[in-house]
Amino acid sequence: MANEPSARKAVRVTNPEGTSPYVFTCDHASNYMPAELGLLGLSEEDFLGHIAWDPGALPVAAMLAQALDATLIETCVSRLVIDCNRPLDAHNLITQVSETTTVPGNANLTPEQKQARIDLVWQPFHDTIAAVLDERQAQGRETRLVSVHSYTPVFFGKQRPWHIGIIHDEDERLAAPLLRALNGVAGIKVGANEPYSPADLVYFTLERHARSRGLACAMIEIRNDEIANDAGQRKWAGLLGPLLSNIRVEGDRGMGGGNRHA
Repeated sequence: MANEPSARKAVRVTNPEGTSPYVFTCDHASNYMPAELGLLGLSEEDFLGHIAWDPGALPVAAMLAQALDATLIETCVSRLVIDCNRPLDAHNLITQVSETTTVPGNANLTPEQKQARIDLVWQPFHDTIAAVLDERQAQGRETRLVSVHSYTPVFFGKQRPWHIGIIHDEDERLAAPLLRALNGVAGIKVGANEPYSPADLVYFTLERHARSRGLACAMIEIRNDEIANDAGQRKWAGLLGPLLSNIRVEGDRGMGGGNRHA
């Protein structure tokens, strides 16, 4: 992590013309802090951990996008600035305590300071996703939205035994076949709505953009010690890519659906 000049873009889109039905998002891709925000009262070391981003998630998402010729949309600013996978009224949109770490620079923000962070990355991220999906809809392209995350092996002192979790709500068009396929792989423990579920309010990006359009969607959560290096990242991307490619989904192409979470 480095405090580079904040002129960098807050959102990056890779391969927008990809031929795959998949669009990947990486909501917590970066631990970058804009220079004007400093380190929020934290240390450089704090920004290497999960409180600042999802370590390993972006390389896996990028490898999947490359292998499948898919589009990838990623945040380029730390989740400690603002969490793009939370609604604007969430209590932890700009977290003041992440697990056991207090974030002094996120306390007592004025409405103007909060809005500046929304304008910096939250709004551009969601506007970009909407624009990509709207363009695909206008072209009549089959689309599935998958969000790639990572999680810690231990949370509040509790071990998490799953190597990977697939998070979903009542739409199981992607999740069910993916879970079946993963459960057939020897040597890995798979969580269905573990270590999180939509009830934990971690499903916002997919609710906002996929469910509102009737798109098949799922969240992939990989334990971050599994993807801490290039070998692990390649292993999981190499496993997930063919499994995702083999899924056949009914009802992709219309992109109509209801209007839940517009």
